[in-house]
Amino acid sequence: MELAMLAAPARAFSSTVELVPLSASTAAAPAKGGRRGGRLRGDFIRPPSAAAAKTLLRTDDRGGLDLQLHEGLTNVREILHQRRRQKSVSVREMMVTVDNLKRLCIDHYFEEEIQSAMGACMDLLRSDYLFDATLAFRLMREAGHHVSAADDVLRRFTDGAGEFKLALSKDIRGLLSLHDMSHLDIGGEPLLHKAKEFSSKHLASAIRYLEPGLASYVRQSLDHPYHLSLMQYKARHHLSYLQTLPNRDTTAMEELAVAEFQLNKLLHQKEMQEVTRWWMDLGLAQEMPVVRDQVMKWYMWSMTALQGSSFSRYRVEITKIISLVYVVDDIFDLIGTPEELSLFAEAIKIWNSSPDGSLPSCMRSCYKAIHTTTNDIAAMTEKEHGLNPINHLRKAWAVLFDGFMVEAKWLATDHIPTTEEYLRNGIITSGVPLTFAHIFVLLGNNIDQSLEAVIDHMPPIVSCPAKILRLWDDLGSAEDEAQEGLDGSYRDFYLMENPRCSPGDAEAHMRSLIAREWEELNRECFCKKTFSSSIRQVCLNAARMISVMYSYDKEQRLVALEEYARMLLL
Repeated sequence: MELAMLAAPARAFSSTVELVPLSASTAAAPAKGGRRGGRLRGDFIRPPSAAAAKTLLRTDDRGGLDLQLHEGLTNVREILHQRRRQKSVSVREMMVTVDNLKRLCIDHYFEEEIQSAMGACMDLLRSDYLFDATLAFRLMREAGHHVSAADDVLRRFTDGAGEFKLALSKDIRGLLSLHDMSHLDIGGEPLLHKAKEFSSKHLASAIRYLEPGLASYVRQSLDHPYHLSLMQYKARHHLSYLQTLPNRDTTAMEELAVAEFQLNKLLHQKEMQEVTRWWMDLGLAQEMPVVRDQVMKWYMWSMTALQGSSFSRYRVEITKIISLVYVVDDIFDLIGTPEELSLFAEAIKIWNSSPDGSLPSCMRSCYKAIHTTTNDIAAMTEKEHGLNPINHLRKAWAVLFDGFMVEAKWLATDHIPTTEEYLRNGIITSGVPLTFAHIFVLLGNNIDQSLEAVIDHMPPIVSCPAKILRLWDDLGSAEDEAQEGLDGSYRDFYLMENPRCSPGDAEAHMRSLIAREWEELNRECFCKKTFSSSIRQVCLNAARMISVMYSYDKEQRLVALEEYARMLLL
């Protein structure tokens, strides 16, 4: 099931725009022997209302925001240094400050100060207060320290039967922190699973008795758990909550966060315009009217995965790669015959500057776009990091095409794959490994080693987000009853293998697989740390975006994604 909110034509995007929500089942594209029905072709955007236009950012706001950012950095840094010098400031207060910096997405400015403050975190870990101990655990695990959820923290809060003490159900602040901590499970931590159930149950039952601001914060925390959610999305909600608190001491951090947010929004709008111009100049949507035309969706993937102003150029280039993956998927689904698709895949393996003349015109155009964009990224990588990865990137494209060919052959021969076969190939056709290969080379961390691992061995840091995407995508397709998927889904094949199971059982099984992949991804990012911190963050960010892209409400709208787009881009 595809995204139900979309991009403006380049002609209109130079002006400000407003999102129009669509249902997931709107505007199906006609298929030519294709595999999927119910596919959306394009994003729909209209001009903003007069009231909305008053709040939109202008490029000339930049100077004032730069000044606000500089002043905010100075003020927050001075506050941090003062608190370090003041003996009256408790360890809890210092850790809460660190947590607020992280939750507001401004911690990257204060890495040295945070590292210095974390030295006292072990003392808080041994606290008999639920909030203190769980906050310390989360901060330490996020920082890569080895801590045991049961032995170091949770066991002291359980009774003789191993259940959480009922008295804790009244500690809302502690329950919120326990709930946040519970999603950092790395597997083999059953007490964290109990913590999630206990905190979720008692927080949900307490909402009706809480004052409105706190009730809203608790509800948001339950619907969008901190570790599994987009950091910028959570930052805006955390900022709103902080602003409701009386006698707060976070004003300087709030002002810095607002300046950072507004500057990022300006930059994102500029990048979106550049990508939209590239897409319109490419002309693939005009040459192949059935392919998806979803520039905003494609850009939001890279905007989420690669965060920070230093990655601006990379976000633009990766959005191009993502868009071409979607186009190739549509060519395989809706346009090509088996013979044409085989020639298309062969052309990718040969990698000539000019494709075979026997290819249909639309495939030649797509091939040229792939060839040019990939070579541009390889040249950029060579200029910045001294190594040209084009052979690795060619291989990554060939692997993706091979995956699509497998699906095409299944369809042509009426082959029903096992769930294991389907998921193994679905990891490849998700496009995640290919996209990560291009991101990894741009980041420049051990390029040869990283690409060899991604392409040939599929490490967990790549396979976990890919499996999560494939399973969430199939859950979204299952929830959209208007979609007439002809290529099947994991749920379909699971029900064939397990005829006694209901669709609800299959979906519960899929959610358990998603949870297992999150445990593996957490283990890779917080314990093994095989890859650089920047790569680990990209993979976590991408995994967090997936549920936003594929979580439909009862009206088949992607409400969280629509809110995210308004908040961070429009």
